[in-house]
Amino acid sequence: MSQPYRITRRVEFGDTDMAGIAHFANFFRYMEVAETDFLESRGLSVAWEQGGERFGFPRVSVSCDFTRPVRFRDELEITVTVEEVGRKSVRYRFDFAHEGNPVAVGRITAVCCRKTPDRGLESIEIPAEVREKLERP
Repeated sequence: MSQPYRITRRVEFGDTDMAGIAHFANFFRYMEVAETDFLESRGLSVAWEQGGERFGFPRVSVSCDFTRPVRFRDELEITVTVEEVGRKSVRYRFDFAHEGNPVAVGRITAVCCRKTPDRGLESIEIPAEVREKLERP
């Protein structure tokens, strides 16, 4: 597993429901932002172009388990960890906390793909240079 990468994110008013609690769907957006920031910190991206071809890491599985609610203006600490780098996929873990208290645990599995000429996607092995950056401690 990689060294944890940490970001903070404030819960905005628009992130909350009528009860004033952050709506569950927003945690998936928070994970996506944290994933993007993590990849950029490693010199990578969720989508890129190389040699005239387009590549990316579309998500094939996402989940999030919640332990306590967060509300408007709460600051979340989000820790990203690479749990596993497979031949074609990578799995991330996202630990959410507020004031040091666990809030939720999420996971994303993304598959390395190449865009095909017919605008489809084809899964490919993670390129060595990308794998090296993902597996870096």
